Amino acid sequence: MEVRTSRFGTVEVADDRVITFPKGLLGFQQHKRYCLLQPSDDACFFWLQCVDDPTLAFVVTDPSLFVPDYTVPIRTEQMEDLRLAKAEDSQVFVIVNKVGGKLTANLQGPLVVNTLAKVGEQFVLAEKRWTTRHELLSLETAAHAVSA
Repeated sequence: MEVRTSRFGTVEVADDRVITFPKGLLGFQQHKRYCLLQPSDDACFFWLQCVDDPTLAFVVTDPSLFVPDYTVPIRTEQMEDLRLAKAEDSQVFVIVNKVGGKLTANLQGPLVVNTLAKVGEQFVLAEKRWTTRHELLSLETAAHAVSA
């Protein structure tokens, strides 16, 4: 299938790579179908591109790359909603934002995707340990490290 994007033009995406979020994402409940666009083979950041709206896309990442002790508890009813037989068949992503000179992640609103059924849901975690603006890295520090 062809997916129009405002950032990359039209890209070809296999139909079985489309992830359906039956409840949508917070603030975007009307948009249900997305695909992951990987800028390069070794990328740790991806674009979660809405299939039906070229202007709607989110930068996402696997939070375990930055926060090793981060876990998302999945309740029984959530397992059923996601059609998950076992938690190992899921992948967790978090939405990334640039705030000033830092990249932050919404660890309170992770996206959990059934990698087999291609069904996802955005969870809302009540645990106060995680924030919506958890710092992942400083862009200034990263720029200095690259130039050194």
